[in-house]
Amino acid sequence: VGALESLFLARLGYNVEVFESRKDIRTEEHVAGRSINLALSTRGRASLKALGLEDEVVKHGIPMHGRMIHSCSGEKAFIPYGKKGQSILSVDRRKLNEFLLTEAEKCSNVKLHFEHKLTRYSPNENRLEFYVDGQDNEHIATSDLVVGCDGAHSTVRRQIMRASRVNYSQEFIPHGYKELCMPPTADGQHQMETNYLHIWPRNEFMMIALPNQDGSFTCTLFLPFSNFKSLTDEASLVQFFEAHFADAIPLIGRERLVEDF
Repeated sequence: VGALESLFLARLGYNVEVFESRKDIRTEEHVAGRSINLALSTRGRASLKALGLEDEVVKHGIPMHGRMIHSCSGEKAFIPYGKKGQSILSVDRRKLNEFLLTEAEKCSNVKLHFEHKLTRYSPNENRLEFYVDGQDNEHIATSDLVVGCDGAHSTVRRQIMRASRVNYSQEFIPHGYKELCMPPTADGQHQMETNYLHIWPRNEFMMIALPNQDGSFTCTLFLPFSNFKSLTDEASLVQFFEAHFADAIPLIGRERLVEDF
């Protein structure tokens, strides 16, 4: 979001500085944090199109024409997303972020700062103080406009609340998630129908699978934390999947399921 916003502001002629607390993901082999595929819909594509970047992203995505619902008995039902020919796009989150950072870096009026953790923000002065990883001194920046693109646990929001009367509420859902991988076939093909978002809905929990260009599927299990706590060993995990996601076990592979989980 931050890289995308910087591109819009840069195109309007503003000088933009982007501060990121993490390292540059383009230089990292493995990146900690959320890696769930993005299902890119009309809104996201419209933003990319406005910047002339849509075609490049679409080229590396996989269209999903609808939901493929998997029942407990193994039966499947197709639910289209829209009219014939309409679809959303399965996109690799990391590759999209890397692409937007590279595009932002190409702009002469955009400067990227990595490993800069915001420690204090004074809204009245638009003064920001950053801890820079590996350095003893702080980095201080001022700006005419500050845009906080730092997510649910926003440091920018927290600092604004310290300085002014702001009502804010936060409610945590009782669910967590676990990412699993469904590998491709021996010849590199998808094991399930490619152009669908596969869903195993099970009342209080569910699993989804989005296709990747290498023939694999990224599967994500959304489950209440109380259920996660009950899956303590291989036997309890396999028993749970046999009861709720039996058709996915041979596709993921029992050994891989246990290893990834």
